[in-house]
Amino acid sequence: MTKSLNHSLQQSIEHNWKLPALTNFKSHGSYTFADVAREIELMGIFFEKANIKPGDKIALCANNSAQWAVAFFAIISQGCVAVPLLHEFTPADLENLIEHSDSVLLFTEKNILNRIDVTKMSKLRGVITLNDGFELSWNSSEEILKSWEERITAFDERYPGGITKKSIRFSQDKPDELVLINYTSGSTGNPKGVMVPRRALMSNLQFAQDLMPYLKKGDGILSILPMAHMYGLLVEVIFPFSVGAHTRFLGRVPSPKILLDAFAEVRPKLIITVPLVIEKIILTRVLPQLTKPLPKLMMKTPGLRGVIEKKVLKTLLDVFGGNLHEMIIGGSGLMPSVEKFLRKIHFPFTVGYGMTECAPLIAYAPWNDRRAGSCGRIVHRMNGRIESPDPVNIPGELSVKGDNVMLGYYRNPEATAQILDKDGWMRTGDMVQQDETGLLYIRGRSKTMILGPSGQNIYPEEIEALLNRKPLISESIVVSRDGKLVALVYPDEEKIANDNLSADEIKKVMDTNLKEINEALPNYSKLSSLELREEPFEKTPKHSIKRYKYS
Repeated sequence: MTKSLNHSLQQSIEHNWKLPALTNFKSHGSYTFADVAREIELMGIFFEKANIKPGDKIALCANNSAQWAVAFFAIISQGCVAVPLLHEFTPADLENLIEHSDSVLLFTEKNILNRIDVTKMSKLRGVITLNDGFELSWNSSEEILKSWEERITAFDERYPGGITKKSIRFSQDKPDELVLINYTSGSTGNPKGVMVPRRALMSNLQFAQDLMPYLKKGDGILSILPMAHMYGLLVEVIFPFSVGAHTRFLGRVPSPKILLDAFAEVRPKLIITVPLVIEKIILTRVLPQLTKPLPKLMMKTPGLRGVIEKKVLKTLLDVFGGNLHEMIIGGSGLMPSVEKFLRKIHFPFTVGYGMTECAPLIAYAPWNDRRAGSCGRIVHRMNGRIESPDPVNIPGELSVKGDNVMLGYYRNPEATAQILDKDGWMRTGDMVQQDETGLLYIRGRSKTMILGPSGQNIYPEEIEALLNRKPLISESIVVSRDGKLVALVYPDEEKIANDNLSADEIKKVMDTNLKEINEALPNYSKLSSLELREEPFEKTPKHSIKRYKYS
């Protein structure tokens, strides 16, 4: 890496001064790169006057917005440490994490501020709300209030003719300097705040710039994923900002119509998403059309199959704005049936792999250089090793080492020691195989692995992948009960309603599913039963099932 993180961001502001940088889609709030520079300097003056120093922790808890991004860039450009927190966390969890992180400031929204007790956070000195720009909504002392009120006058005195691209100066940052603390959950027990160094963010940023050169100055991109998670923060915000692209923020969880309207207006080259979004579109909008008599017949006719596939591809690309170069899917793998279909029509998608602890990238491969089921190759400036005598045929736990790896967990040396050794190797907890080209295939989590009756390793994710392909099954998890494997299944309620299926008809289909699944499994991993659930599984913000609630 030739640049520091702050240098890269400062350089982008200078080179793209008059271009739009951050905008709230269909809502108030838009900033050019010059506007961002001005807001950063105003915030920097406030920090200076309020005696908020480099290294101090500053929490961010709000819906995605242009103001959120401006606050984030202001924090890290001044050498402070950002603490992004999911706004979905409970008030008790937020209070606990703000206190645990030693945060001295909080950027949030008024409705969140009204739900928390600021007196429970001993080091908090001020709260700035982001609803309409930036407003100091709570302060612990006259010093904070005075510093906030005087920042504009001080700015005007410092820049009588207005700030220019030549006058901005970010702090001089160092590779191993802490830049943010990212909490992997809102647990009040023993929180895991991932300490991300600047080298990790810069290495991830450099990789994105090198491997995705198609995103250029002036291009549009949508911020859909939570900015409080590394995946959305890095690829939808930091990376586009660094190349002069224009990020539009959808804010609250959008309806399908809002999402499609946004794609049509922005026409993004790059879309970052989780499997749930693309799977829903394919399963509800595309595949049903292809099972109708005429398209089904045409798909079976060699001369016409290619015509239909090209038409389906164009239709799908148009859904995403008609300008898509690549869609990157993360968080978990795609349903095999959906992946097979997308590969068949040559849709430009790829499945990546990462962890918060690696800020977040571990593996990636371009859409035209990956195989079904793979999640890419180990990224640049990282090494990987698989604890297996034969990684091609026998899964082993993956460990990684390199620039992307975290410093450890904040104020949690016990958890750090469990995952990070003295030589810098970090255990991912994922069981993987690697083919002859270096592509990785995730087989399951070492923590979710179930030990079979004779010591066999059973990976529930592999059984779930088979289950999720079966009729009337929307999603599933496999658990061990009294030494037996049980499948918990949430049925496809929409399909059941559309076909007006009775309870007996549903049971008949599920009995057939169980029989067919067991015929495909070895004896030691056969399912003893299949239980239907009336409610969807509870999920994390990354749309992964919270397994621990059902084990």
